[in-house]
Amino acid sequence: MQRSTLFAATLLACNPSWSAEPVARAAPAAAAATSSKATPPVAAAQRPASAETPVRALLVPDQETTLAAGMSGRLTRLEPRPGGAVKKGQLVASFECSEPQSRRDMAQAELHSARLEHDGKIRLQGLQSASELEVELAAAAVTRAQAQLGVAKAQLGQCRVVAPFAGWVVKWHAKPFEGVNVGAPLIEIVSERPPRLRLNVPSLWLSWLKEGTRFEVDIEETGKRYAVQLKQINGRVDPVSQTIAVEAELLKNDPDLLPGMSGTAVFARPQ
Repeated sequence: MQRSTLFAATLLACNPSWSAEPVARAAPAAAAATSSKATPPVAAAQRPASAETPVRALLVPDQETTLAAGMSGRLTRLEPRPGGAVKKGQLVASFECSEPQSRRDMAQAELHSARLEHDGKIRLQGLQSASELEVELAAAAVTRAQAQLGVAKAQLGQCRVVAPFAGWVVKWHAKPFEGVNVGAPLIEIVSERPPRLRLNVPSLWLSWLKEGTRFEVDIEETGKRYAVQLKQINGRVDPVSQTIAVEAELLKNDPDLLPGMSGTAVFARPQ
């Protein structure tokens, strides 16, 4: 053991560079480790993006609604068929309404009777043959009959279903001569106004994406590119997907565009 130690010491004394070489090799490695800690990699959110970033987009109707039955009964009319145009206030569905009509007629008769009773009480009061209380009770009976007539007319009004706005029928949820319950969906209508564009963009874009921002969208069904303008930004970010919903409007309407079409929106992001 002593001989081996003496031999190693003799070699180091003759070649000092042998002991310095490992130290010299270790120094660059330590410097590299220190450099990697001092300059962390750039985060994905801070890296410059490409000039154009595509996002999926969907065309949605400006207005849409599903008209429901306001009463229980049998449908006698449901038109037009899906694809047909409707005007605002146009009749699209009607019910068999003989019973509500009879209730309205009954309410009208009761109101007429109450008025006659009230008029008679007033004349009797003039002859000192009816008290003030009897006259007031007769007047209350007239008011009650008027309210009952109003209810009967309101129920009769549920026999007719009209379009709340101009547009197109896109779906029937019932069939003519079918019995339905209160609240059952009948017919679905979309507005005739130009559709809007709805899409979800990364929430990080809020730093530069503002209302009024213009961009373009390629609609797959038409094969055309359209200029659009950002109209509205949702008030909440989805914490799961880290996206936010926005809506845009077409700068120029195209009658070929229909709700439900989809495509790719292309944004020119600032560098």
